Parts: sequence; structure tokens; C-alpha cells
Amino acid sequence: MAKDITTRLNDYSQWYNDLVIKGNLADHSSVRGCMVIKPYGYAIWEKMRDALDKMFKDTGHVNAYFPLFIPKSFLSKEASHIEGFAKECAVVTHYRLINDPNGKGVIVDPTAKLEEELIIRPTSETIIWNTYKTWIQSYRDLPLLINQWANVVRWEMRTRLFLRTAEFLWQEGHTAHATEKEAVEETEKMLHVYAEFAEKWMAMPVILGRKTANERFAGAVETYCIEAMMQDGQALQAGTSHFLGQNFAKAFDVQFLNKEGKQELVYATSWGVSTRLIGALIMAHSDDDGLIIPPKLAPLHVVIVPIYKTADDLNKLYEKVKPLIEQLKAKNISVKFDDDETKRPGFKFAEYELRGVPVRLAMGMRDYESGTVEVARRDTKEKSVQQFEGIGNYIETLLDDIQTNIYNKAKAFRDSNIREVNTWEEFQDTIENKPGFISAHWDGTAETEEKIKELTKATIRCIPLNNQQQEGKCVYSGKPSKERVIFARAY
Repeated sequence: MAKDITTRLNDYSQWYNDLVIKGNLADHSSVRGCMVIKPYGYAIWEKMRDALDKMFKDTGHVNAYFPLFIPKSFLSKEASHIEGFAKECAVVTHYRLINDPNGKGVIVDPTAKLEEELIIRPTSETIIWNTYKTWIQSYRDLPLLINQWANVVRWEMRTRLFLRTAEFLWQEGHTAHATEKEAVEETEKMLHVYAEFAEKWMAMPVILGRKTANERFAGAVETYCIEAMMQDGQALQAGTSHFLGQNFAKAFDVQFLNKEGKQELVYATSWGVSTRLIGALIMAHSDDDGLIIPPKLAPLHVVIVPIYKTADDLNKLYEKVKPLIEQLKAKNISVKFDDDETKRPGFKFAEYELRGVPVRLAMGMRDYESGTVEVARRDTKEKSVQQFEGIGNYIETLLDDIQTNIYNKAKAFRDSNIREVNTWEEFQDTIENKPGFISAHWDGTAETEEKIKELTKATIRCIPLNNQQQEGKCVYSGKPSKERVIFARAY
């Protein structure tokens, strides 16, 4: 199967597409720019969703659901918000179809025009804050900590499965607070939740930072982000958390009675991650033979491939491993005994390697007689022969080791591809010839930021939160700078 996958070196973009399609994660749909998430890909999303959902609830948040449709007038209330999304909005203008009088299927009924057009949500701030107006009356109603799992539509013209599609799945948190301090703390707290998920579940190291004014979410006072490095050196924004100030409270007149009996506007945050995390997972870890999935997110942890000649042999092997299967399932380790007679063992090995199953066990009759089993780990492709007795505990430890190893490998790669540069010539040479992140001084102006982007296609990914004050000169303008920022080309 690997021979059908384009190598990363030959064509990284095609390699990615090959893994998505051949790894059975997703498929193109008949709707331009939209995708079908296949069961295996959706199982990864469910793992992500369940882990994040628990983290949200552990920090005091609850789930709700808001309408898919947003009245057009709502988007007019916050000027910078609509400016940021206007070009991506899908608009519903009519509510009925009729038979074509010419006998050519159905047409839009021209008499069924909506009084006000509806926008299919690109994000839900406006519909949610219009609702919060009726929910928030007093300081006793605050903080309001709500998350929504939903789909959104942003009309993308240049799409790529998982990374950029017209419709995608995500979660969006929307919270309301009595004070600016509480709202900022919420924004930063959720950023750290995302970072913990990325590193502990996805095994993907990230840099936490703030976006520049140019890169902020439309309508935000401050946008925080986590940025990850893919194997081609490009950056991928893996999650964002926004401090919205009182912008949406002003737009929708959301006020509360404080403890002193005075009316005040509330402070807001929003934060979200989407199915693009599956794209990040692929590009951060996988190789030319297929997917590499960290065990914490793997739909299938262990596959057992029996090697046999007769039905009696197969039955003996199954009875041998049956207690192991029960033991692993009791530990929440998913396991499959692949007794498909239509596929040879070598084909199965390649198939599970392509699909990124962390651990593969192979057992033939010689192993059966000697009380051993062959163990292959997907991350390093190392094989070893282990005693079958106690193999369940060995696998549990091995899965932890694989999770750690995948993270350490990604971190070592990331760290070795962050380069400090101090001159414009060095910057240009690095961005063209040494893919990765560039740490460089910036003078803080939008003009310089835009000029660097125009000349090199590199953007400021973030201003790292752990930045040390370091006097220097802007890499492009030569003007004074107090800190370095992270530049990269990005998805």
C-alpha cells in the first residue's frame, strides 16, 4: 500500500491528500468545497471531542446549542465582525421550491422570498449575544460559561480536506463575565486547555502566543493562539481564544445589575478548535508508509493478526488470545482480532500500518506452541518477540511509551527548526531555504508586517507569551524592537 502513497519529499501536499483518502479518513463530496468524514476519520474526531468536552466541563463549562441561521441584521451590529466574515458568508434568500413549469426538475419559488435574508453561521457570536441579552440581568447570572458543538460554513474557494473546507465541525465557547479581569483570565485559561490537549493528547508541541492586530479575530480586543509546526516546516494555527471586551455587549445591549445596583456592560470571550486538528495530527506525525496516530486518539489501539493454515489453527489462536482481548478491553484499550480470510497477513500488516494502528500483534502456530507473540509498534516500526504471558501489561506500558515518543520526536523536530535571524538578508535566505519558524525582531507596525508578508509570504504567527524582553532592531525596517516574534509560512 505504501507504494501508492506519494512521498513527503516528492510532493508534500499530495502525500497529505493520499493519507486522507487512502487512510479512509475523508472523501470529497458532490458539494464543491465540502467533505465527507468517513467512519475512521470521524472516530478520531469523536476521541478529540470527548477529551475536550471533559476538559471544558472540568473547568466549569456546560454545553448548549444555538440556531444554524443568523438574521442578516445581526451581523450588521458589530462592524469589524461583519467586515471579517462578509466575503465568506452563505446566504439563504428563499424558503420554498416548486416544480419547474418547463418540466426541468425544481426551481426556487420566486414568491417565497424571505423578508430578511438568513446567514448560515460562519461563527455564532451574534446569535448567541442576542440570546444572552435575555439571559443576563444581574451579577448573579454571571459568569455564563457555555460551549457549543456545531458545524459552521465559511465559503472557501481554495479547499483542502480537513484543513480548509466550506463546512467544518468545531466547538465554540462563548462566555460572559462581570469584569475585564475575569474575562481575560478565562481567555488565557482556555488557551492553556487547548495547549494541554495538543501536547498530551495529540502529542503535538505548540507555541502559545498573542496575535498581532492584523491577525486578530474580527471583533476581538485580543486573540490568543497555539501554533504548531508541521513536518514541511509550515505553521498551523491549532486553536484560538479571544478576549472580546465589551464589543458584543455594546452591539446587543447586554447589561447586568452589579452589586452596587448599577447597570454595566458585560465582558465576553470566545474560543474554538475544529476538525482541522485532524489535518494537524496527520502532518505533525505521519510518514511515507501511512498515518501515525498517538494512542490517546487512535480509534484502534491494538490489532491481532493470526497466521494460520487451517480453521482448527485459527480457532486455537483465537482461544489463546481471547483472555488478552478481554483484559485489554477492561483497560479501555481497543483491540481487534482480524480473522478476515480474504486477506493475506502481509496485506493486513500494510493496511494497519497505513491506518496508523499503534500496536500490531502477530501470532502463528510456532508462537502458539512456544508461548510467544510478535509485537510491532507503528511509531518506530520496531518488532520484538515477547512472552505471551503478561503481554497485556506490556502493551499498556508500550502504548504510553509510544505516546511519549511521538511527542518527543515532534518536539525535537520543532525545536531544531526554530531559527533566530537578525538581518533582512538572513531572513530571506532562511524562509526560502530552511523551512520552519523564524524568531526575529519586528518594529510593531502593521506596515512592516504587511511588507514582509508581501515579499516572503511569511506571516507573524504569534507574539509568544513567554517572551523575554530583548532589545533589538526590526529585521526589515531596522527600527527599535523590544521582543522577538515568530514568523512562518502557514496553512
